[in-house]
Amino acid sequence: MTAINLLDFDLEGLAAFCEQLGEKRFRATQLFRWIHQRGASDFEQMTDLAKSLRGKLAGVAQVQGLPVIAQHMSADGTIKWLFGVGDGNAVEAVFIPEDDRGTLCVSSQAGCAVGCRFCSTGHQGFSRNLSTGEIVAQLWFAEHFLRKHLGREDRVISNVVMMGMGEPLQNYSALVPALRTMLDDNAYGLSRRRVTVSTSGVVPMMDRLAQDCPVALAVSLHAPNDALRDDLVPLNRKYPIEELLAACKRYLAHAPRDFITFEYCMLDGVNDSDAHAQQLIEQVRRQDVSCKFNLIPFNPFPASGLLRSPAARVQAFARVLADSGIVTTVRKTRGDDIDAACGQLAGDVKDRTRAADRMAQRRTVMMQRADASANQPA
Repeated sequence: MTAINLLDFDLEGLAAFCEQLGEKRFRATQLFRWIHQRGASDFEQMTDLAKSLRGKLAGVAQVQGLPVIAQHMSADGTIKWLFGVGDGNAVEAVFIPEDDRGTLCVSSQAGCAVGCRFCSTGHQGFSRNLSTGEIVAQLWFAEHFLRKHLGREDRVISNVVMMGMGEPLQNYSALVPALRTMLDDNAYGLSRRRVTVSTSGVVPMMDRLAQDCPVALAVSLHAPNDALRDDLVPLNRKYPIEELLAACKRYLAHAPRDFITFEYCMLDGVNDSDAHAQQLIEQVRRQDVSCKFNLIPFNPFPASGLLRSPAARVQAFARVLADSGIVTTVRKTRGDDIDAACGQLAGDVKDRTRAADRMAQRRTVMMQRADASANQPA
């Protein structure tokens, strides 16, 4: 019989598992603390558990993390881990140290099915969803590795952002128990304000998350109108901007923060003009969405056919938004010397969906349409 991985359980799930073994709920709390607060994987280390329970667990359960394929440390202190998830697939997690926080960027899928043009992970295609245990294992490993590495006993990771590989809301059933483990005071004790789910706009799941486990929300917007966003973020064809912003407005009624963060990747000559900024202002005002914008310098890769906006253009774009009263920041690029910056997490995921070919074909069609339009008589 395959042993059950206890990283797959939030506290409620672990309590139900312990009840099946004939144990009381407080035993699940003890076990949960050993696993997550102390990083223990050997049941014999858990000395305040009854010997009989340790014997039961040894026969049916395990605490199984992910194998580390590679670890890279950036000159700026950023650390990237590549974890194996079987069948030749790998996912990445990135730790970003700051003076006042330590942020871990966590993956939710091996690859991604959304296929955003500016994201190298999307160009790799989609392999599979991660389990709850595989999501939590990234935090479990990173937290306890960093404590040893830095010689600290207190918590190192203060923030988690679900901004690694994959679209979190397309792996909803595994995501929510993982979030609950991150938030639980018997595990990592993170604040809802310090756990962020980033989505490209899966509207029905945004509404469910607001009810089931509201945490901070970041929305990958990247364009001010549907025509452009259809090209950059294909999911927009299913959930266009007006519908997406209405969902953001609904989410705010439950969110731990009083604003939605809009992520906006700055692409030279594509979405970075002052006119684009004005369109964004009009969109969020029309829907009355309290928000801040996080402008992201694009990290180029050959298959994208896109370039990073010049720094002066990014600053000018930011001024237009800020002058309208919208809080606007420009994300500092971290870890780009180890390919750990935003949009660079591609790992070794196989291109099972021939995503690169499909996106190249889409660009060819768009260029042909543009040429045809230019050649039409006035």
